[in-house]
Amino acid sequence: MSKNIPLCEQDDVHSEVVEMVKGQMLPDSEVTGLSGLFKILGDPTRIRIMWALEQSEMCVCDLSSALGMTKSAVSHQLNTLRQGKLVKYRREGKNVYYSLDDGHVNSIIEIAREHIRHD
Repeated sequence: MSKNIPLCEQDDVHSEVVEMVKGQMLPDSEVTGLSGLFKILGDPTRIRIMWALEQSEMCVCDLSSALGMTKSAVSHQLNTLRQGKLVKYRREGKNVYYSLDDGHVNSIIEIAREHIRHD
């Protein structure tokens, strides 16, 4: 057994609680979706890109300059974020501007920041 992990000293199963939780369990598709989202969010570079985009809509050149990365590296990360529906883009002439996909993404970032700052 692992040290420092509090465990019950008895094997008393609380059947009512177990059945209630089983009845409210997330569908597998949602568990898979959440897991995929957290994998995308688990990369520091993607967090930096999302933070920058929370401040302002930006093109790849701007992001590259702001983050000290190559345009290729930024583009690669933006593609992952776009596939995860965390960022979107729009074309304006020859330029492509990226922004966070919607307000939910802002909320995810802000709630996560509150959580890590919480004592």
